Amino acid sequence: MASPASPVVIQMPSHTNGAGTPPTTPKDYGDFAATAPTPSGPTKATVTDKAMSSAANLAQLLPTGTVLAFQALAPSFTNHGMCEETPTNQWLTAALVIVLAASSLVFSFTDSVVGRDQKLYYGVATPRGFNVFNFSSEEEKQLWDPAEFRRLRIRPLDYMHAVFTALVFLAVAFSDVGLQNCFFPNAGRNTEELLKNLPLGMAFLSSFVFMVFPTKRKGIGYSDTTSPKKVP
Repeated sequence: MASPASPVVIQMPSHTNGAGTPPTTPKDYGDFAATAPTPSGPTKATVTDKAMSSAANLAQLLPTGTVLAFQALAPSFTNHGMCEETPTNQWLTAALVIVLAASSLVFSFTDSVVGRDQKLYYGVATPRGFNVFNFSSEEEKQLWDPAEFRRLRIRPLDYMHAVFTALVFLAVAFSDVGLQNCFFPNAGRNTEELLKNLPLGMAFLSSFVFMVFPTKRKGIGYSDTTSPKKVP
């Protein structure tokens, strides 16, 4: 006669304190501290980031047209910074910088006036007065009093603004990474520091000069919320 099967005993873990198998616990605090990712410190701004930030601040002091023209043409003219194999790109880039710097210089002597017909007209200041674009002397006399144009003549302050505007554009141009790689492909530490800090210094100096000696001209490419001058 077969013996009866032995009963299966299932032992349930005890939930009483101190009895039974202790529940599995997570790693202690030391393990978490060792495995948790350490927060990385603030990333240092690269030379490119600083240069681009400085260039953005400087661009506000320049005629809009020159800034847009440089930003649109510089990547193609510099061949995206690879000018060693194509020296022609260096000549094209140099010509672009010279032409746009000269344009910034000339635009500093332009101004805008409102005629008797309440229309806005642009012109250029001269040592003797003001010349409206596409207007002859007779047409100017019909819309404006020639004596009033003498107040818009070139003054010594205009020359100072023109020089600083050209310098600001050169600082913006040489802060471009593509231009730096084109003309300074093997720049040393000192050259890199100069190219990094030049826009910063120029931004501070130019902003200070333009703040202490503001200009009332609202020429071509300059955005201003104030109303243009009304010349009777």
